Amino acid sequence: MQPTQSHPWNFIRVGGFDQVTLDRSIDLERLGELDQKLWVALACPTTGLEFDERTLAVVDANSDQRIRAPEVVAATQWMCKVLKDPSRIGDRSDTLPLGALNLDDADAAAVYESAEQIITELGKRDLDAISIDDIVDTQAVFAATRFNGDGIIPPSAARREDIALAIEQVVASVGGVDDSNGEAGVTLETVETFFTAAAAYATWWEAVVAEGDAVLPLGDKTAAALATIDVVNAKVEDYFARCKAAAFDARSIEHLAGSAEKWAEIAKGTIGADDEAIADFPLATVTPGAALPLGDGLNPAWASRVDAVRQLAIEPLLGELDQLTLGDWRGLVARFDAHRACVADKAGAEVEALGVERLQELLSGSYRADIEALIAADEELRPEAEALEMVDRTVRLYRDLDALLNNFVSFRDFYSKRDLASFQVGTLFLDGRSCDLVIAVEDAAKHAPMAAQSYINLAYCTCTHKSTGKTRTVAAAFTDGDSDFLTLGRNGVFYDRDGVDWDATIVKIAANPISIRQAFWSPYKRVAKFIEAQLQKFAASKDKAADGQLSAGVSSTQAAAKPAEPGAPAGAASGAPAPAFDIGKFAGIFAAVGLAVGALAAAGGIVIAAFLSLTWWQMPLALAGVLLLISGPSMILAWLKLRQRNLAPLLDASGWAINARAKLSVPFGATLTHIAQLPDGSKRSLDDPYAPKRSTLPWLIALLAVAVGALWYLGYLAAWWTAIAG
Repeated sequence: MQPTQSHPWNFIRVGGFDQVTLDRSIDLERLGELDQKLWVALACPTTGLEFDERTLAVVDANSDQRIRAPEVVAATQWMCKVLKDPSRIGDRSDTLPLGALNLDDADAAAVYESAEQIITELGKRDLDAISIDDIVDTQAVFAATRFNGDGIIPPSAARREDIALAIEQVVASVGGVDDSNGEAGVTLETVETFFTAAAAYATWWEAVVAEGDAVLPLGDKTAAALATIDVVNAKVEDYFARCKAAAFDARSIEHLAGSAEKWAEIAKGTIGADDEAIADFPLATVTPGAALPLGDGLNPAWASRVDAVRQLAIEPLLGELDQLTLGDWRGLVARFDAHRACVADKAGAEVEALGVERLQELLSGSYRADIEALIAADEELRPEAEALEMVDRTVRLYRDLDALLNNFVSFRDFYSKRDLASFQVGTLFLDGRSCDLVIAVEDAAKHAPMAAQSYINLAYCTCTHKSTGKTRTVAAAFTDGDSDFLTLGRNGVFYDRDGVDWDATIVKIAANPISIRQAFWSPYKRVAKFIEAQLQKFAASKDKAADGQLSAGVSSTQAAAKPAEPGAPAGAASGAPAPAFDIGKFAGIFAAVGLAVGALAAAGGIVIAAFLSLTWWQMPLALAGVLLLISGPSMILAWLKLRQRNLAPLLDASGWAINARAKLSVPFGATLTHIAQLPDGSKRSLDDPYAPKRSTLPWLIALLAVAVGALWYLGYLAAWWTAIAG
């Protein structure tokens, strides 16, 4: 069902979309009527936010670790009900004036009464207001008392040691619930569960005892004996089945006993008595019609388990035996059938570990009544606990609700820069810049694919706090400057919202355009990097060739110095003669180089001549056109991506449900990343004693190019070229 839209809302256009303003009381009262398609967020996690955790717990009514739109509406409606003027939450004060409460409302009156009592108990003179600190102090004192109204009794709340022990055993058997002070205790529900299970187990045990030896052939040791039988039963049956097969056909013995190849493989290593490879072999040597030995001759990997059966079941029921037939074994197993069937009907297994004697003691005594009396005494304080919780809820929402609304229904805090948004966890300083848009990330590898759709240049950093050793991962948005030196492994410093510094290291980069300025220079930087790389390759190859020639020269010198072998022809000691200088080949190479240089000079001359033929006002236009031709494509691509920068995928990747296309325009992005600048009024000396000396080579090359162009334009270069070619 669509909410009605009769209320005249006010919207502002920020971030490329309409955002509602909630400055009036009527806006807050009618928030539930605002179409959720107009909300910026529909859900967000309760972790990874710079927001009071207790306030988020108050809003998170179902405790599912997510804040949803209906929960925000419910919190807002509560404040509209208990305050005379709900618009006062815009003050974001941590102190609630009691005069601001709407005493015509029953809940507000209860908050007023409880707040006044808290203030009085704290001995404060000012009875007109209550603060967050007052609530926290009272909660700490209340939680530490023996009874605190939460209906949970931990062992420490019992004055008698036997009752405390009983509570511990209840918690250990059926589980406990954390008290306000964090200690596990019992409630009426857990007490009911425990004593019901204890009674059921005791009744079952009485029925078992009544059956006598038929169900308990070994008394209280029956269960332990049956457990040892169940461990080896399948292996014993396997052994007797193999012996029957061997009796049927002796040719099968070789295969039934296990392959010799497997024994050979085992024998290569160190053998242990409980080696699992040996455990795969039969329980004993397979022989037609053989009995199972109970001593020597057993598979060593099973010997201890069979011995446990012998001690706990065979000797007490069958006497001392050296071997066991199939009939003996199956008869032994059958002696436990009644017990096995009885165990299948066992009730109260969760309390069995306490033993039937202890359970009967707990059931026969007044333990249950005593524990329930403690719970009842605690429950008597529930109204006070609920009143304290109501005051806590009201004071926290009075301080934090406006921030929640402006970080959920709208993103006014983020776009107005009035305050940092709840998802901004701090500031990263790195590469001469500070980044304000820094969000918490649990797993960079999982976060990056979705965040890449935001078209924001992100640097994922692992942050380490040196004094505590704690680590955290953040994603910082670089929205101004360039990315030339944003590389993996670079270090910076992250300051969280409390001003605590963390060492930060880039571990992953989601590369995207940062600015039009960067896009303008990127083609020239790429060309410069390419030329630099080629020069490095050329220099490396020449250096390698020089090393090779040096090595060859040394080898030739050594060969020349070596005496010739007796009987060898003259000149053999010095090796093959050096090839003669080929003047024709050299001239050809020189001519080719000359032609290439001439062609380049001619092309440059044509360009320069054409440029010089322009009028003075056309020359800057021509230069601008050339620059646009080179830088235009990268600038257009960057412009298109910068127009698509969107905060939504970045937050969606962190668990939010963003309902709007929250754009980061170029001007707004520039406010999120600050480039290092000298303070106003600073003085700077440009006299750097270590600055590199300026080279005159570029000017000489430019002069030479102009001269070549002028000679070509005047016709001298063409005439010279014609004469050379002729």
